[in-house]
Amino acid sequence: MGLVGFGQPDDGVIQMCYLVPDIQAAMKTWVQKLGVGPWFLLDHFSGTNPKYRGQDSKADVSLAMSFAGHMNIELIQPNDEHPSVYREWIGRKGYGFHHWGRATRNFNEDVARYQAAGHDLVFLAGVPSGGSVAYMDTTALLPGYVEFIELGAGFEATFSKFYRASIGWDGKDPVRSFI
Repeated sequence: MGLVGFGQPDDGVIQMCYLVPDIQAAMKTWVQKLGVGPWFLLDHFSGTNPKYRGQDSKADVSLAMSFAGHMNIELIQPNDEHPSVYREWIGRKGYGFHHWGRATRNFNEDVARYQAAGHDLVFLAGVPSGGSVAYMDTTALLPGYVEFIELGAGFEATFSKFYRASIGWDGKDPVRSFI
């Protein structure tokens, strides 16, 4: 196991994600109350070839990322009422913690291993930095999903850019473009 460019181990937890009803208000709260920032915002995301519980997905979300130390923090706001891994969670648990993100260099193997252990694949999509993400339903054992985030392509450069921006951040320019 090595370290990715922002200090977290590959094949380890690198991210915590929270669902929020208002992403602008949530980013402001994280900045003001926790000193976390700057945030990198993607106003609309559905992924490449997104699948929710095996079906094509039309759900659109806004997402923002920042770092608290070496931990990536992700905020997600659903932008519509289409069925999704996010709407499913909000219907069952409400807003708040949603998933842990685990970096992996063995994406397909990890997804298959979790499926063999009885965890359903809830969401699968390609992402802007390249590679794919897969949400596994671990809620029978854990208080959230586990998301596998495929290492490679532009992943490390993107997350490292966000991490570097957080080091010694002076509070200026708290919301920036994701891309």
